[in-house]
Amino acid sequence: MKRIIRLALGAGAVLGLSAWVAPIAASAQGGWGGPPFGYGANHVVFVQTDNTAGNQVVAYDRADNGTLALANAYNTYGVGGVLDGSVVDHTASQGSLAYDPDHSLLYAVNAGSNSVSVFSVRGDRLFLDQVIYSGGTFPVSVAVHGNLVYVLNALNGGSVQGYVSFFGHLFPLPGSNRNLQLTIPSTSSQFVSTPGQVAFSPDGSQLIVTTKASGNSIDVFRVGFFGELSPFPVVNVEPSGTVPFAISFDAAGHLVIADAGTNAVGTYTLDPDGTVTLLDAVGTGQSATCWVAPAQGYFFASSAGSASESGFQENPATGQLTLLTPATSTSGGTVDASASAGGQFLYVQTGASGIVDGYQVNANGSLTPVGSPVTVPDAVGGEGIVAF
Repeated sequence: MKRIIRLALGAGAVLGLSAWVAPIAASAQGGWGGPPFGYGANHVVFVQTDNTAGNQVVAYDRADNGTLALANAYNTYGVGGVLDGSVVDHTASQGSLAYDPDHSLLYAVNAGSNSVSVFSVRGDRLFLDQVIYSGGTFPVSVAVHGNLVYVLNALNGGSVQGYVSFFGHLFPLPGSNRNLQLTIPSTSSQFVSTPGQVAFSPDGSQLIVTTKASGNSIDVFRVGFFGELSPFPVVNVEPSGTVPFAISFDAAGHLVIADAGTNAVGTYTLDPDGTVTLLDAVGTGQSATCWVAPAQGYFFASSAGSASESGFQENPATGQLTLLTPATSTSGGTVDASASAGGQFLYVQTGASGIVDGYQVNANGSLTPVGSPVTVPDAVGGEGIVAF
């Protein structure tokens, strides 16, 4: 029922909100021509460059043995951005590239031009459908649930903006913008103070935002029947210096958070009233642990300062974590990661030289390199990766 209502909202948006969309969409001359709907991604890894001269999504074909081969590069018709103080992680976020499996759409943020590009996906090919204003300044993360999409903007206090997905396009949801009211400096510490990720709870009833050092909190909005958010979030302030950054979920619906300040991974209950309760937190023993990704029942945390991936085994019934040792070395500046369909392979984006490392995920949670690392053109400091 909710999906039908959201489709109806999208139909209304087509008629009433096209002026809000059209000025930016029209700038993407020459980027059209694809099918009205994608046919889904298959055996492919998409990587975002976040290049300030022109953002791109680069597609790599994935062989059965996990090795990658360059397929094509696609212009987003927007530009990347660089937060002050960042070195290997220019958006300092997780989820800057997001896939919508229900509609075979790929969403890419253009942090430097305050926009989001919408692509239809057909195998390893992308077709640009739209470029739309992000509803704020410096978009860094996208969350998808059904026909509802929310974009996280990192600057000017931070904000979230809601959209309805309808026939391959996004239409802004009236009254959905919420300012996070964060104090974000314009100094070298900016990249640790901007919000880290936006994500839906598994059932779509809540929207979660991590605020990193600016709020040191996990903020939870209630999502209404029509996709609107509660006026204010429940602000779950974490112990000083925790710096909650990246978000994932386990099989039981517990929050799994990478904490950059303590270099740890924590699990939490997410209660219907928006409060969270810590279940377990285990350190990686690494430096600058900021990102976390699931694969084959394990969780893998990326540590940029140590250039490593740390594996965790988790008991979904209790949320208890066990660190798997030793950590796996990667190329320099480990950032975002994504597992292929089925979780057999994990692909790790490393920002120091714009490289993607590939690993087989073994039954015991260890990682074995597959093939040679690939260097993504013009992707130093880039973030955003999704694998299939």
